[in-house]
Amino acid sequence: MMDESALILVAILPSKRDFDIARMLGWYRIPLKSAPKMLFVDYIAFYQTKAVTHTEFGMVKAYAEMRGHELVRRVDLFRDEKDHPRAHEEYFKISLGPLQTIDPPIVANEWKRLTFLYTTGRQFMGATTLNDLVVRSSERNQLWQMICERAASRTGYNQHDVLPFEIPSDMLPFLGMIASNR
Repeated sequence: MMDESALILVAILPSKRDFDIARMLGWYRIPLKSAPKMLFVDYIAFYQTKAVTHTEFGMVKAYAEMRGHELVRRVDLFRDEKDHPRAHEEYFKISLGPLQTIDPPIVANEWKRLTFLYTTGRQFMGATTLNDLVVRSSERNQLWQMICERAASRTGYNQHDVLPFEIPSDMLPFLGMIASNR
């Protein structure tokens, strides 16, 4: 069960291939140039377009726990696309937990386009339409504060996982570093 205070990013799922990658390989990609400002969320929910399926589009039907992200080039994600026009552009590769389905799905109704939307677990669990995901009034300030706190408290690296490593001072010149007198 999702916590009411969970931070969720609703993101577009642009193709069936992207859905299959998320479902089978456990990752999702976002181009750096169009990425939201903050990726430290608890879950990502996927807004399906017509490109995913012609019968079930314009809805959020699945979500997954976000387990981390890294910045990579598109060619590193799709090695068989070395000649793609965006092959050397940077993308966030988002690591995901297993996809969870939403039944009934959250439908778009009057919404036609969506790129990214932040919402909370409370909004998400009670939503039937995309409009229900929009955080309004005083809760919007709480959402913004939560986003800012997450961004400020995360560097993207787990410092406690870094092994201590001392570079011998005689190696520093080879690495372009200057040895300091201790």
